Parts: sequence; structure tokens; C-alpha cells
Amino acid sequence: MININKLYEISQRLKLIFIVIAMAIMLVSTLFTNRLANSLAIEERKKVEIWAEAIHQSITVSDTSNIELVMKIIEGNTTIPIIMTDANNKIISSLNIKEPKSNIQEFYSKEIIRLKGKRPAIEVRFGNTIQYIYYDDSLFLKQLVYFPYVQFGVIIVFLLVAFFAFSGTKKAEQNQVWVGLSKETAHQLGTPISSLLAWVDLLKLRHKEDNLIGEMEKDVNRLSIIAERFSKIGSKTDLLIVSLNETINNAVQYMINRSSQKVIINCHFSNEEPIFIKLNVSLFEWVIENLCKNAIDAMNGIGQIDISLISKNDVIIIDIKDTGKGIDRRNFKVIFTPGFTTKKRGWGLGLSLAKRIIEEYHGGKIFVKQSELNLGTIFRIVLKAHPK
Repeated sequence: MININKLYEISQRLKLIFIVIAMAIMLVSTLFTNRLANSLAIEERKKVEIWAEAIHQSITVSDTSNIELVMKIIEGNTTIPIIMTDANNKIISSLNIKEPKSNIQEFYSKEIIRLKGKRPAIEVRFGNTIQYIYYDDSLFLKQLVYFPYVQFGVIIVFLLVAFFAFSGTKKAEQNQVWVGLSKETAHQLGTPISSLLAWVDLLKLRHKEDNLIGEMEKDVNRLSIIAERFSKIGSKTDLLIVSLNETINNAVQYMINRSSQKVIINCHFSNEEPIFIKLNVSLFEWVIENLCKNAIDAMNGIGQIDISLISKNDVIIIDIKDTGKGIDRRNFKVIFTPGFTTKKRGWGLGLSLAKRIIEEYHGGKIFVKQSELNLGTIFRIVLKAHPK
């Protein structure tokens, strides 16, 4: 048998390695982009300084000034937002600024405060007069700064879509395998069970006083019930309103009759009146029996199992507590994975089937509520209460 536990550990390590590689790629991309953005920011400041000098040259033009070149420099800035003010923060001119339709003065006052916080202004002197140039990053530089975050978001979305698509496909394949295996098992059991029932009837006719034949008949009928349970996997499940107390008692009594006297199983019902709920009795009893059997194995055939039933608000809570060896916290969710088992024998299908029966067929939840190594485990089942 394939070691599912090892496969799970390998898959978890591969996921971790993949996440580390993805984070490393993002880190390198971010560092490279930031470095490029810093270089571009330095170039933009130089460009603004040249633009400021061109403004100075255009005002203090002389015979040696190349006015045509100066104007080309001034008009060449089409990307960097610029605001020029005097010493009293009065707006002299602006460039590449999208002004609002109203409250223009208030808008520029806030912009100047914002730009002052980003970087110092560039001073332009005209004799005793000083003008100040405030500028913002160009749209391209802003996009470059935010590019790693956009890239990271795109990668995350892609990974999530791929993960859910893969999980959906994998789950659909698992469902097909489960349904096929269950129905084939029920089909294969059907013929020998029918033959056994016929042989039991024949034995009863020939040996009417033999009590052992009656016990044999009970076990054969039990096999018939098990085959019926397998046949229902993957089919539409009929839920009937039944007594939950009685259903649990029946499953517990079956386990008591087939377990050691060193195993004590107690039922604790908080309400004296029975709780009625929509159930598929055959499948639900299977869940209780499976949890009890696992508990008995965990206790090595010696210990106590306490089953509590509580009606709380609009939910029914069932706790199955044992005094077994406990479960490692790392395995709380993994134990419901098909094939996962800590036993030397077994296929690790019981808890997986229990989860499917409770969550998919009854719309409830099943999980490990609490577990301590060498002290015991509590499994909890939560079901919706039937409206009164």
C-alpha cells in the first residue's frame, strides 16, 4: 500500500518550496524595480532642474542665449507635474496639473503641502526675487513604483484560480473513484450475501433448535446493511425525521456487543426528551460505529468512550470522547484525507467516509475538537436542528 502519510508530507514540502520560490521572485523583482525607480527619480529631478534653468534663461534672456533651445526645453516637459510659486506660495504657473472645476486655490494649497513633504523645492533666483518649483513624480514613475505590487496581485490571483481549478478537478476525480469503488463493492457483496441468507434459511429448517444459527443470521444481515451503505455512496440520500437518541443508542449497542468488556461506552443525553432530526439512519450509524471503533483501537481495547448529545440553539452537538493515545495537532485535518492512517493495518478510509456522510449528505460538520497525546481525543459532530 502506498504510504499516504509520506505523500502528504512531500506535497506539503513541495508547496512550501513553491511559495518560497515565488516570494524570492517577487523580492528580486521588487528590489530591481525599486532600483530602477530610484534611478528614474534622479533623472527626473535633473530634468526639472534643467527646466528651471530654462525658465531662468527665458526671463533673463541675453544676446548669447539660444532662445529657441530654451523654449524647446520648457515645452519638452510633458510628463512631470510642476507648480511654480513665489515666496508667499502664490501660484505663478503650473504644468501637467489636472485642475478641478472648483476650489482651485484650495486644491493648489493642498498640492503644495503634499509636494513639500515629498522633496525640497528647487529655487530659481531673479536678482533679489526667489521663485520655488515643486514637482511630482511622472505617471510613468508612479506606475513603475506600483508595478511589483500589481505583479504580485496578478500572480496571487493566478495561483488562487489555478489552485481552486486543480482542487475542483482533483475532488471530482476523487468523487468518481469513491462512487465507483463503493458501488462496485456493494455489487460484489450482494451475490455472496444473498447466498449466505439462503444457506441460513436452509440451516434453520434442518436445525431448528440451534441458537448459533440465529447469531449467524444477525451477522449476515449486518453484511447486508454494510453493502446497502456502500450502495448509497454517490446516490441521492433520503433523510427521514428520526430520534437521534435512539439512532446513537442503536449504534453504541452494536459496538458494545462486539467489543471487549474492558471497553466502557457511555451515552450522556442532556435532554430527557428525544431529539428528532433529519437523518439517513443507516449512514449515520456507520459514522458513530466508525468513530467508536477508531476510539477502541486508539485505546488498545481498554478504556472509556463518552458520547454526549447537546441541543444548543439551532444546532445539535455530538461529542465522542475517548481515553486513547491521542492525535498529533498537525494531523487534525489530515486524518480526514482518504488513505491517511496511523495504524499498521487499514486503508484510512473510515474518517474520510464519515466526513463525507456528515458534511455532504447531512449538511453538518465533523472535526477534532480536542486531543492530547496519551490522554485522549474528542471528535465533534455538529448538525442542524430540525425546526419544531
